[in-house]
Amino acid sequence: MVVAPEVGAAVRDRRQATARRSASHHRGLWPVACSLFLLPAICSAATYALIVSGLGGEPQYEQRFREQANALSDAAVKLTGDRSHVTTLLGERTTRESVRQAVQTLAGKTQPADRVLIVLIGHGSFDGEEYRFNVTGPDPTAAELGALFNGIGAGEQLIVNATSASGAVTERWQREGRAVVSATKNGGERTATRFAQFWLQAVSSEAADVNKDDIVTAQEAFEFASRKVADSYKTEVALATEHPRLEGRGAERFQVARLGAASLAGDDATLNSLLEQRVRVEHEIDAVKQRKASLALDAYYDELETVLVRLALLQKKIDARQSQIGGTSTSMNRGPTPGGTDAH
Repeated sequence: MVVAPEVGAAVRDRRQATARRSASHHRGLWPVACSLFLLPAICSAATYALIVSGLGGEPQYEQRFREQANALSDAAVKLTGDRSHVTTLLGERTTRESVRQAVQTLAGKTQPADRVLIVLIGHGSFDGEEYRFNVTGPDPTAAELGALFNGIGAGEQLIVNATSASGAVTERWQREGRAVVSATKNGGERTATRFAQFWLQAVSSEAADVNKDDIVTAQEAFEFASRKVADSYKTEVALATEHPRLEGRGAERFQVARLGAASLAGDDATLNSLLEQRVRVEHEIDAVKQRKASLALDAYYDELETVLVRLALLQKKIDARQSQIGGTSTSMNRGPTPGGTDAH
């Protein structure tokens, strides 16, 4: 999250212009903010990822899907901090049975506090009644896959189905604690999709990191990839044959990539907990800004200042912890960028 020096100045100037505050009021903000970060660090939940590449059918697709799956696997290792937490199934070796075993193994590892990311790459089909994921041998159906996914007990889940016709399962697979991303809006969009390549860009570069905090959330990745898909068709002056969808809650908090210093967190429970807290505080800042029109100017800048103080205190803890484990400071030393935090 970018918090430029002029942000604090803007808050102070606006508040002074709209009302005079007593010194006791200001002193009262600090104990409240500090108490939030003097609590013991919450034990960090583990993150697991399953990347599945189906059949390409043609050499160009086989190569594309394999490369995308391998690159997504590398990004997932940085995200989870543990290679053993990432499982990848590729091309001809992906069968209905191997998918079943991989998901069931994942279900056996995860706890309610954990997070699970599942990405499906390849071709899908929809006959008007049932979706199928194209693999070697019999294709698993949406019903079969959904039943497997429902056996995963992780409290936070994200399924990214980047296949053709994937929109047929978006709502079907979504449930409490699970968001679902599909490359198409329905089962009728059956052309090979472009979504996976742009999702890969989102999780492997800073392009989708809107607030420049070295963490890419599912919401950021989805918005980036969706925009890139639309732009690619416009550039070619072609009719778009895919329209991505996102269903379910929590995408704005679910982390799908860690970049730069954030990727150094690895399995450090303390730093992982602090980074997760920062995502939540950043979301609070956005929520305050969205309420600006409904708040008195005094109240708006009071709320904004309070959350910015919390963010600054939290960032100090993150910087200190990163120094202890050999990382470097993130975000607070950067200048303002488009999409960063501001008071306007």
